[in-house]
Amino acid sequence: MDAVTAKPFSAEDFKLRAARQSVFEPGTDYGDHRLNPDLRDMIVRPNLRDAAVLIPVVDHGGDANVLLTKRTEKMRSHSGQIAFPGGAIDPTDASPEDAAVRETLEEIGLGAADIDVVGRMPDYVTGSGYRIVPVFGIVRPDYLLTINRDEVDDAFEVPLSFLMDPANHRRESRVWQDKERFYYTMPFGERYIWGVTAGIIRTLYERLYA
Repeated sequence: MDAVTAKPFSAEDFKLRAARQSVFEPGTDYGDHRLNPDLRDMIVRPNLRDAAVLIPVVDHGGDANVLLTKRTEKMRSHSGQIAFPGGAIDPTDASPEDAAVRETLEEIGLGAADIDVVGRMPDYVTGSGYRIVPVFGIVRPDYLLTINRDEVDDAFEVPLSFLMDPANHRRESRVWQDKERFYYTMPFGERYIWGVTAGIIRTLYERLYA
C-alpha cells in the first residue's frame, strides 16, 4: 500500500508520511521559540535536559486517533496539562525510542508489545529547559491501560484528522514579563490542549501534513 491508496488519516497513511518526511537539516530546531523568535537564545541553549515522548497513533482502520494523557494536579511541572506520555531519558535507556516506550509503560501501562515504533521527528526545545525527541508509535486498537495515578489523571483519544486540521490550531497569546508571548491551543470538547503538546502537534502537522 502506498500514499495514494492509503486512506487519509489512517494509521497506514501516517506511517507512510512518517517514513518520507524530509531529512532533518543540520542546525534546524523546532520549539517554543518558533512563535517567539526573540526568545530563541533563551530557549535554545546548552545543558538542556534530554527527554522523549511517544506520539501514540491508535490504528482504528480507516480513521486513526491519537492517545493523550492528562497529568495529575500534583505534578511538580506542567500539572493538570494535556500531554503525550513520556519523560526524561535515563542513562540506562538504549535510545530515545526506548525511553519513550518505557515512560509510556510506566505512566499508562502501554508496553512494547502494543506499540510499533515507526520513526521520530526532529528535537523540540521547550522554554522549561528540555530537548524532547517526539517518537512515532502505531498502537493496537485493543490495548488495555493501567494508569499510574501518581502521574496521570486520565487518558483519552482525539481523532488524528482533528489534530491535523489547521483550522483547529488557534494562535493565542498572553503577557509574560511585560511582553506578549504567542502559543498554539487546540480545544477539543472539554479538553484544552496547549503549550508544549500543542507545539509538537503543530510541528507534526507542518512536517507531515501541510
